[in-house]
Amino acid sequence: MQVGPRAQALIKSYEQCRLSAYLPTPNDVPTIGWGSTGADIHLGMTWTQAQCDGRFATDLARFASGVEAALGGAATLPREFGAMVSLAYNIGTGAFRSSSLCRKHCAGDKTGAAAQFVRWNKQAGRVLAGLTRRRAAEAALYLDATA
Repeated sequence: MQVGPRAQALIKSYEQCRLSAYLPTPNDVPTIGWGSTGADIHLGMTWTQAQCDGRFATDLARFASGVEAALGGAATLPREFGAMVSLAYNIGTGAFRSSSLCRKHCAGDKTGAAAQFVRWNKQAGRVLAGLTRRRAAEAALYLDATA
């Protein structure tokens, strides 16, 4: 399943492209571009906009594939899929796969699944305002019958 433009815009609005690697918060990992992390990312590196956009496409495909595998064929609307990919893009596919949100979605409990987004608003045990806003936006996309 493809990640739609609304979900891509949501991810980009919270990741905000940076051409130089940085630490988003003190307890975070080096990040560059549209929120790209990994063993190949380190503080002090810089990318061009084209490198950031290319890595975003690669990362998006990887997270979409991970979410699709975690859902195991459960009935999923494109807007729901996009919201879950946005979440996984931020928390990782392993955390997404073991989440109650994923379990509830796969069981067909869409209302229950939507209510789980808010639980992912902490880093190192602290509630972060940006994560709270992002989770609310993801839940809204997940539930948006007009999307």
